[in-house]
Amino acid sequence: MNDGVNGVALAVFIFFFVLVTAMGFLAARWRKAANEHSLDEWGLGGRSFGTWVTWFLLGGDLYTAYTFVAVPAAIYAAGAAGFFAVPYTILVYPLIFTFLPRLWSVSHKHGYVTTSDFVRGRFGSKGLSLAVAVTGILATMPYIALQLVGIQAVLDVMGVGGGEDTNWFVKDLPLLIAFGVLAAYTYSSGLRAPALIAFVKDTLIYLVIAVAIIYIPIKLGGFDDIFARASEAYSETNPATGAPRGSLVPGEAGQWTYATLALGSALALFMYPHSITATLSSRSREVIRRNTTLLPLYSLMLGLLALLGFMAIAAGVEVSNGQLAIPQLFENMFPAWFAGVAFAAIGIGALVPAAIMSIAAANLFTRNIYKDFIKPDATPAQETKVSKVVSLLVKVGALAFVLTMDKTVAINFQLLGGIWILQTFPALVGGLFTRWFHRWALLAGWAVGMVYGTVAAYGVASPTQKHFGGSSKEIPGIGEIGYIGLTAFVTNALVTIALTFVLRAVKAPEGIDETRPQDYTVDAGDPGVSTELPLDTADTADTAADGKH
Repeated sequence: MNDGVNGVALAVFIFFFVLVTAMGFLAARWRKAANEHSLDEWGLGGRSFGTWVTWFLLGGDLYTAYTFVAVPAAIYAAGAAGFFAVPYTILVYPLIFTFLPRLWSVSHKHGYVTTSDFVRGRFGSKGLSLAVAVTGILATMPYIALQLVGIQAVLDVMGVGGGEDTNWFVKDLPLLIAFGVLAAYTYSSGLRAPALIAFVKDTLIYLVIAVAIIYIPIKLGGFDDIFARASEAYSETNPATGAPRGSLVPGEAGQWTYATLALGSALALFMYPHSITATLSSRSREVIRRNTTLLPLYSLMLGLLALLGFMAIAAGVEVSNGQLAIPQLFENMFPAWFAGVAFAAIGIGALVPAAIMSIAAANLFTRNIYKDFIKPDATPAQETKVSKVVSLLVKVGALAFVLTMDKTVAINFQLLGGIWILQTFPALVGGLFTRWFHRWALLAGWAVGMVYGTVAAYGVASPTQKHFGGSSKEIPGIGEIGYIGLTAFVTNALVTIALTFVLRAVKAPEGIDETRPQDYTVDAGDPGVSTELPLDTADTADTAADGKH
């Protein structure tokens, strides 16, 4: 790592940071609403975003600074096993095409702001709604922390804040400033801020990757030399494990892990509250459908981004923390001014999702904890005020997490969050297609999945950690190593199905379903729920799949 501050890169970084800060505050005047004191306006941007705004917002939401840093870092550390992120993002878009339009429609019809709102309305259960809300908040917190880790990695490589021996306040001051600005414009502008900034963020990321994928291989002698040097490096023995560092192709022993991690991650991605917040901000059902066909362009970008891990090895990048590998590659290979552009892409790539995540977590607390259990008669203005304050508290918690805990711990808690959030899939996605599952069975299945996933993850050790050292473990009954989250999800589903049969047999009371079949196909501008919509073939199939309502 270079000594001292990279002044040119820092100046470029500051320029873009100031630019997006100004945009964040000006966003409050963009698409200004007549009534700003409602969660629809502050937390969902007035549900007014069209195809391109939604595409940039979802891209900025899903492809974060953590993605930019951690995916190639995984390749750098272990080889092709880190590519699991590419197939999982390919799997996720056909999946969400089947259920996101239905979620948008029923949420539009009933004014749902969160997934927990839908679960409460569908199953008539505040307890199940609370479980989904708490899970969403817990899973989101470490995710926000990792965005701040991404900013910190860039600042470290630029030499900002001093070395390890520097006073903690001086060292962390740049991160504190970035956090303060993020908190201020999120509080002021709500979801409109990250929606506007996402245009800059995604443009910079595409620019940096396009340049990197051409410029760096030319400097390193081409991809043949890059892969040859990477292969040599992976064949070296890792002193901590006594095994080879990695491989260019996943070995047979790791194929179950690779496949289950990709599938489980695909199922979990749109269970995260921030993904749904960006989705519900769209102005129509058709916008969601178009976006599920356009978003795979980001998967192409992700595949190219992952190759940077091989390039970091070929370039001789040596870092003690793998999260610094790609920022250090940019520092070493690019001219100082363009390194600043790359650092800005990563930094802004942290600000956009962190803002959306904090808003999503705040909306969950406000609608499904504060309003449901503390102040049922809260007005829209009171809801908005509480959500704004909670969004600040969520970011403070994430900042404290980053400043007080080891970065590896933050990453492993994010992996645990993925295991947790997957356990909400039966209630959310299952509820979009059928009312057959019993609310108590769903709650029991969720609890079993959460307990199993947490206990199993606690028992995983790594060379640096005794507990929570990874997210893969032997699958009971199969004997292969697989993703804990998927095993917990299957267990969750089996418990839910079995208990539903039992509870229906004993005629256990069901909650009241406030939705109707046609609510799941309604679009913006359509008349009330009593009016049947002209359905296309896909929508007819949707309605037929509803089962009992």
